[in-house]
Parts: sequence; C-alpha cells; structure tokens
Amino acid sequence: MIGSRRALQVLTATLGVIPVATGLVGLLGLRDPLYVHFGVVPNVVLDSNLRFFSGVWLGVGGAAFWTVSGIERKGPMFRALWSMIFLGGLGRLLSILDAGLPPAPFLGVLLLELVGAPVFVLWQLRIEAEYVAGAAS
Repeated sequence: MIGSRRALQVLTATLGVIPVATGLVGLLGLRDPLYVHFGVVPNVVLDSNLRFFSGVWLGVGGAAFWTVSGIERKGPMFRALWSMIFLGGLGRLLSILDAGLPPAPFLGVLLLELVGAPVFVLWQLRIEAEYVAGAAS
C-alpha cells in the first residue's frame, strides 16, 4: 500500500543509492566525468571543496541506509537528512536565480529536494505516530 512503512523503507533505500553513487564519483573532484564533460577549468580550491562535499554527500547516503531498518524509530535522523537535502535544494534554486538553468535532470532533482523532502518528512512522521500509537495500546 502506498504510504506504508514498507514503501517508505524501499523508497528511502532506493534514493539512498543516489548520494552514495554520486558521492563516490564526486570524490574524483574535478576528474568527475560531469565536470570533465562541461570543461571545468582545474582549480585546487574547487577540487578540494568538491571532494569534501562529495564525502559529506556519501555520508548522507550511508545515513539514509541506516534509517531504513526501524524507520519508524529513527525520525530525528530521517528528518535531519531530508532537511539537509531541502536546504541543498534552496542552494540549487539560488544558483538558478544567479547563474541560470542547469541541464534538465537537475530540475527533476530540484523538485525532489524542494517538494519531495517535505513529503518524505510528513510520511515518516505519520509512520512514526502510528508506531507510537501501536506501542501505547
């Protein structure tokens, strides 16, 4: 059933693959195929920051996987992760306003970050409330 605990777990695990995979690739810094494709000029500071934030992003993916088991009891971590993703979406929106539109796939990601994040948080809160109500019975 859509909206179920199991569906939330499956989607969380599936979406957790994204930061793990892109975090690992991002650890290549400016050698990441995305940046090579766009011809980003080598820059030590940018490379260092990309690798650092890719490591953080990799950690977000690992933490997402950690929330899957017992997702109804791991609300604070789950909400913190989606809050970070939402804030990242705000940063992406600022980039659009400042630098222009990115390639189309990034707009889909932006939708997940700004619209999906609140939906996932509310979904988890409902699952958590059902768990607490069941435990209190």
